[in-house]
Amino acid sequence: MGDTRRRFDREFRAGAVRIVAETDKSVAQVARELGISAYTLHNWVRADRRQTEAEQARDGSVSELEREELVRLRTEQARWARERAGSW
Repeated sequence: MGDTRRRFDREFRAGAVRIVAETDKSVAQVARELGISAYTLHNWVRADRRQTEAEQARDGSVSELEREELVRLRTEQARWARERAGSW
C-alpha cells in the first residue's frame, strides 16, 4: 500500500490561513471549501499563530491580548496600592 498523503505548497497553506484570518468563516468551513481536512487546516492556523507570536516577541512588540492583560493587571495593581495606602 502506497503513501496517499497529499502535499501542499507554502502558497496554498498561507492562502488557506489567510482566508481563516480575514473572514468570519470557521476553520471547518474553509477546510470543506478547499477540500482539505479541518484538522490539517487547524494545525496550519496554529503554527502560523505561533510563528507570528514568536516574531512579535523577537521584535519586542506586544499582541492585542497581551496589551489588554497588561492594562487589566496594572489597574488591579493600582487598586491594591490604593487599598494598602488607605489601610495605614
